[in-house]
Amino acid sequence: MSERHRLRSLFSLVLLNGLIPIRTQPLYLVNLLASPLSFLFFIDVISKGTLISYGITGGLILTMLSAGTGLQTDLTHYRHDLKFQDVVVASPVEAPVYVAGMALSELVYSLPGIAVFVALFIANGLATPEAALVVAGVLVLVWGFATALAFTLATYFEDVRETFMFSPLISLLLTVLPPVYYPLAYLPAWAQLVARFSPTTYAANLVQGVAIHGQSISPAAAALDWGVLGAVTAALFLVAAFKARWKEP
Repeated sequence: MSERHRLRSLFSLVLLNGLIPIRTQPLYLVNLLASPLSFLFFIDVISKGTLISYGITGGLILTMLSAGTGLQTDLTHYRHDLKFQDVVVASPVEAPVYVAGMALSELVYSLPGIAVFVALFIANGLATPEAALVVAGVLVLVWGFATALAFTLATYFEDVRETFMFSPLISLLLTVLPPVYYPLAYLPAWAQLVARFSPTTYAANLVQGVAIHGQSISPAAAALDWGVLGAVTAALFLVAAFKARWKEP
């Protein structure tokens, strides 16, 4: 398969699952923003505005995570309900091209929601050049590991309804319980140790450390956070490469 055909395949998938749904089903964009904006609202009200910066940075991470994990529902739907993956398997399109196209389509579909939080990020004076670079890098890694996890899970689901059970659970374990919307120091010592098992804890540490006034992060801590986040992303990509089921057994 030539590079030209790979690019055409990528664009076709982005158009099919990303751009067209934005035009035909715009209410889904409201659904995408419902959870992060709800968290932001309650955090702002309960903290009387003192934790609004944490709500904004947490909303960025949650929205990008949702762009990745949402892939499991679409892939399961295309594989079982529409038998679209069988068509792709029989075509010259390779598995990495298909997965990359679907992942990019989810990202494109989520861009309006991400733009809302980027605007809030800038409006609240959090967007220094250093913060912008760190946030961009963190969000790419969050999207990467969420996409790899979602693809692997989707290849094992036998019904799209199974994704409705796993999606809230993943969101709970990765964004509600870990300190994504609040400082890690707010947790007792034992809970901080438990939170360290979530990769989003390290993502939030990096973003909060460079974007939120009054917070700071040492070079050693930042190196640890980047290392763990990168290692988790790489590990999940390896799992997707070797354990995901591209063809039906």
